[in-house]
Amino acid sequence: MAEEQDTARLTAWVHGLVQGVGFRWWTRSRALELGLVGTATNLRDGRVEVVAEGAKDNCERLLTALRSDRSPGRVDHVAERWSDPRGGLRGFVER
Repeated sequence: MAEEQDTARLTAWVHGLVQGVGFRWWTRSRALELGLVGTATNLRDGRVEVVAEGAKDNCERLLTALRSDRSPGRVDHVAERWSDPRGGLRGFVER
């Protein structure tokens, strides 16, 4: 039961100069280091949508990394939504 409470699904929308600069690859690398599964997807409006599932503390670490100045490009803002994990994700995929 405690294990279920410690897992989460993070959906983050990253605004800024984040397409065409290696941001999705960088995000995938961070997520895999943290043992997370999910996706990083370019959106038509220039944002990148990141969906990650796994240990909540590792999802929080990924969110901190997304907001850091160490990522490629320029992050202006990150909007986030937390929900229960849905499962069905394997690995971490760039789309």
